[in-house]
Amino acid sequence: MLNIADTLHRWCREARPFALATVVDVTGSAPLPVGTSVAVDEDGNAVGSISGGCVEGAVYELCRQVLSDQGAPQRAWFGYSDDDAFAVGLTCGGELDVLVQHLAPEAQPPLTAALADIVAGRPAAVAQVVAGPGELIGSTLSVRADGGVTSGGALDGGPTGKLVAEEARALLRAGRTTRVTVGGNGDGCPEPLTVLVHVHASRPRMLIFGAVDFAAALSQAGRFLGYRVTVCDARPVFASTARFPHADEVVVDWPHRYLSQTAVDSRTAVCVLTHDAKFDIPLLRLALDLPVAYVGAMGSRRTHDERLRLLREQGVPKDRLARLRSPIGLDLGARTPEETAVSITAEIIAHANQGTGRPLIRITGPIHR
Repeated sequence: MLNIADTLHRWCREARPFALATVVDVTGSAPLPVGTSVAVDEDGNAVGSISGGCVEGAVYELCRQVLSDQGAPQRAWFGYSDDDAFAVGLTCGGELDVLVQHLAPEAQPPLTAALADIVAGRPAAVAQVVAGPGELIGSTLSVRADGGVTSGGALDGGPTGKLVAEEARALLRAGRTTRVTVGGNGDGCPEPLTVLVHVHASRPRMLIFGAVDFAAALSQAGRFLGYRVTVCDARPVFASTARFPHADEVVVDWPHRYLSQTAVDSRTAVCVLTHDAKFDIPLLRLALDLPVAYVGAMGSRRTHDERLRLLREQGVPKDRLARLRSPIGLDLGARTPEETAVSITAEIIAHANQGTGRPLIRITGPIHR
């Protein structure tokens, strides 16, 4: 539902009832991920997409029906049709499990509270029950960045609500939207529930060290991908906002000192572009010991070999050195700063999603994992 948060927030403020269709499970290759939603209001206005066009008409009609009936939530399954290319289905070969429910904003304080945080840019999570006892289907609970909970209805208090809140808090910290199962194991919730937790987290960070031309192109690519980009260099003549207009911040400091003082997490990408040992070695020694997602360093293979030798002399163990992506980037034949930025960001994406980096035509199996 976060793909249409702005509109849903406006509809909630206007106390406008709507039907919400949400992808709660995906099998095989599908164009959009779990958590993506379509909403339709009582005037027939629609927003969002769950399939890139394949099944939108059928979902729209189902939303209209749910709005008219104002009854229990409904489930719908959409899969590939071999017999009729124009039949309702996913021509990409995947399968979608969709939950459609009627929502009256005045009866959904958790959703209204979370949407207010999200449109204001604050981290928040919405837990939505998508499978379990009938009276709980569609129930929501929201969690704020400070851990506070807004609940209502069937999830208001009690052991079930507490279990759902714990899962939502954990996923908000991780910055990940996913399905989880709670209960059914003697922990106070007798029947298992499947909960889809929609997470709006702060933007992941991309830390670029080295105020060079490659950093200018990489900062633009990183911002395009949704990262909060910082460019850091110890040389004030090079580290200026005028040279890096796409960076969220430009810092003049020694790289290792800045990294030791700034906040990082499991989504942070560290890109070292200085290829100067006096900057690189203390910086990489620290970066490889931090719980970040990616550490890459620019330089030739000769520079890389020398860098490894110096890091070993500094006592960096073998398992830490194995985390270093150097020379940085995928083999795209890149030469210009812009091409190199694509090469680096492609490797970051592949690493984060456990992709191979190989052409899709050369591999088998599903495209979307």
